[in-house]
Amino acid sequence: MKSIQAVLAIAMLLAAVIATGRSVVAQPNDRYQAARRQMVDVAVVGAGVKDQRVIQSLLATPRHEFVDRKLRDQAYFDMALPIGFQQTISSPFIVAFMTECLDTQPSDKVLEIGTGSGFQAAVLSPLVKEVYSIEIVEALGRKAARTLRRLNYDNVMTKIGDGFKGWPEHAPFDKIIVTCSPEKPPQPLIDQLREGGMMVIPVGERYQQILYVFRKKDGKLAAEAMRPTLFVPMTGTAEERRSVLPDPENPRAVNGNFEEALGDNGFVAGWYYQRHLKWETSPQAPEGEHYITFENDVRGRSAHLLQGFPIDGRKVAELKVSCQVRHADVGHSDRNDSVPSLAITFYDANRKDLGFYWLGPFRGTSDWKSEEKVFRVPPQAREGILRLGLFGATGRLSFDDVQMIPRHR
Repeated sequence: MKSIQAVLAIAMLLAAVIATGRSVVAQPNDRYQAARRQMVDVAVVGAGVKDQRVIQSLLATPRHEFVDRKLRDQAYFDMALPIGFQQTISSPFIVAFMTECLDTQPSDKVLEIGTGSGFQAAVLSPLVKEVYSIEIVEALGRKAARTLRRLNYDNVMTKIGDGFKGWPEHAPFDKIIVTCSPEKPPQPLIDQLREGGMMVIPVGERYQQILYVFRKKDGKLAAEAMRPTLFVPMTGTAEERRSVLPDPENPRAVNGNFEEALGDNGFVAGWYYQRHLKWETSPQAPEGEHYITFENDVRGRSAHLLQGFPIDGRKVAELKVSCQVRHADVGHSDRNDSVPSLAITFYDANRKDLGFYWLGPFRGTSDWKSEEKVFRVPPQAREGILRLGLFGATGRLSFDDVQMIPRHR
């Protein structure tokens, strides 16, 4: 007998199909069904996504079909995965969050910039009338088109081209979603957005971006900052026009003293993927007036934040990492890879993982103390991710004055 939750899920899925008039690719008997449900419950609904149409689309979309076979066992982790050509498939939460921000309607004609694997277009497909998706990397675009056709997403049209220029033949668009990051919104996309339409786009420097919702009014964009984020860059014309370039010989932690917040929305500036933390104010802060505290009472639940940075392992031999840390009743997680710590992962030019290094683990209880460690940088390293958090452990863990100092070769 089906559970009440399962019956409700099926009913909501059917309601979404009826509302849009589009088919949803559901695979109720596939072996990934339980993993997909867990992913949606924890990483999507558990992280604050409320739009039921978006939730049902994520439940019905087979993410494993959009990643390489060798990565399918990771398809339902809430993480970005490499898809080749220095590109990634975005994490399920980010896809869900951006889709929710887009406020999709059954009559919408949507332009997507950055087809990538095709997963975002697949999630949009049952929610709107038409999706027009552009990919600049020919091999990726053709592979995504084949996958979308094979899975019967027949209201998704794809094209190989420079997303900076949009798709003028099919303009104007009700909504535009950009899954790669330019320094600022391209003017051709603004021109192709209908009056009153919405654009969801990550904008900023290569490793420091903010996800915005723009609304077009009187021919101009009104901005609403949503959250810090990190996307691959928009290549082609957008990258050629970038004025602020990364400095891979001098990596540093941005806002490592946590003195800057992003408006009034509760996010710490410069850091993304923030989970179960507080931005705290106290005269006892080791550096300045602010610090962050992770708090978690559920084993295995993520409590962390991340920051990307450029690094050239041919130029940088070592990276000294330091911080001020305080913790209370920090216990163990059920997962072997969950270490309450400050951690760094290095990646090569193709975003292959080169190793995981950590300062910690921080367990038990301690007042503020200084911690530091020197990490050897692999010569192949071209970028890194700096991570702070409990990573599935329980308790309270606070950080301040996070620094990275390179030693050159």
